[in-house]
Amino acid sequence: MNRLLGYAMCWVVVMGVITLGAGEDLSDRLAALVAALPAWGYIGFRVRREIRAIREDGRLARERRRRGKLMDRDELLDALTMLVGRAAGAPECGERGHAAGHICLAVPQELSLADLVDAINSRYGSSRNLAMGGHADPTVDATTGLPLLRPFGAEVVDMRAWAHGSRWIGAGTVRAGDDVRRVVLVAERAVPAVAGLPADATWVEKIVAVTGWAGEPRTVDWAAVEERVGTALPGDYKQLAEIFADGAFDGFLSVYGPACRVAGEDLAEHVEYLTAFSSREGRGLWEPHDIYPAPGGLLQWGASVQADQFYWLTEGDDPDRWPILATDDAYDSWSRFDGTVAEFVFRMLTERSHPFSTARYFDTHWFERYESHEE
Repeated sequence: MNRLLGYAMCWVVVMGVITLGAGEDLSDRLAALVAALPAWGYIGFRVRREIRAIREDGRLARERRRRGKLMDRDELLDALTMLVGRAAGAPECGERGHAAGHICLAVPQELSLADLVDAINSRYGSSRNLAMGGHADPTVDATTGLPLLRPFGAEVVDMRAWAHGSRWIGAGTVRAGDDVRRVVLVAERAVPAVAGLPADATWVEKIVAVTGWAGEPRTVDWAAVEERVGTALPGDYKQLAEIFADGAFDGFLSVYGPACRVAGEDLAEHVEYLTAFSSREGRGLWEPHDIYPAPGGLLQWGASVQADQFYWLTEGDDPDRWPILATDDAYDSWSRFDGTVAEFVFRMLTERSHPFSTARYFDTHWFERYESHEE
């Protein structure tokens, strides 16, 4: 209707102009001019209205574009996964004043820092705390997350870090004038060095070096654990379980530990489960081997995400000399490794020839601690 009225008004104006030009005397011309004034007024009103609408549409379009850059929780996680997997070349941030070496992501407005941490924990395990309440950990260096702090300098308020391959993931808050804003970023992660270790470094120390792990070790009542399992356990396994608690190496290998919060990955509970299962079902999958506590039986200490199974062959009285037997999910062949659990893990991380190598897929290695629901 408004459009039809507009057309009518334009017709009136046109006819008025024609009449004005064709009038025989001044009175005719003045009458035509007066008759056309409402139409001219309406046209001016419509023009102003259209200009305002164009400006409003532009503002709304800019707002939509701005909001379009902000992702929801799942989109943020997918964007992180894409950036973490893109290992070629140095990431470059589009924010003014930020140097290369990282990328900042748009943060969903509805997510608090706690929400962001929980979301990233769900995919990348528990984080390490680099800064809290405006105070950064003074021991943080390039191997433990410093690239996540550099872009913001003294403006960092809080920062949590996750290591994954050749990338760091960070989530935190930074000062922005009088406000504090949330940030999520992905940064380059340097390859942890093993070369500088002393010649007599243990296999566990080598694993710490190659993964860049900086988590706090835990205290374990090994006497109680060994009493429950029914046997002494290898020394380097105990050291490994104290330092690397409840998690996975390269997101691939889980080493069962004491009091593990993940179902099926508590060492003593798993031993009890397999003992009951084999007593009920017989050797079954493990032929030609028996399951511990049968003499020389298999005692499982770990598994992979691809359902590979890793056991000690408990032959002999010295657990430090127990060999390792491994099989895939088909249980149709067995690989023997004459070494300790820590040596097995280190070689898995660093040697392409290892039968369960992750070095074939990753140049930089990490330990991903499972998210704790008790913290």
